[in-house]
Amino acid sequence: MARPRNPLGKAKAEGRETINAGRFKGRKEPKGNGPLGAPPKWLTDTETKKSRSAWLLFQKEIPWLTESHRMLVGMAADIQGRMMAGQEVGVQAMNLLRQMLGQMGATPADATKVAVPDGDEEKDDLLD
Repeated sequence: MARPRNPLGKAKAEGRETINAGRFKGRKEPKGNGPLGAPPKWLTDTETKKSRSAWLLFQKEIPWLTESHRMLVGMAADIQGRMMAGQEVGVQAMNLLRQMLGQMGATPADATKVAVPDGDEEKDDLLD
């Protein structure tokens, strides 16, 4: 079975489009209409649900998400927000959240593949 294709935005965040340039040459992907953006108005933070905070967390931790991912991120933020507020969520909701995170490229296996430059090295380079 063939490996699933990584989205081009994720590949750019990981630096793969330069490492494996031939793999991404000529790839056309749908335009995302811009960055993920602010949480929708229907996502709110209450005592029982921290959905807005969950959205902002996803926005920070998964930078390759675009505006076309808003519905999926909203659903994931709703479940994550309940967990953040200390609510009991069932096994089905947790499994759904795990599946959505996998679809967004945010599973632990994917996180180990993302190469993020260390901030301390950049500061050291500026001082030299």
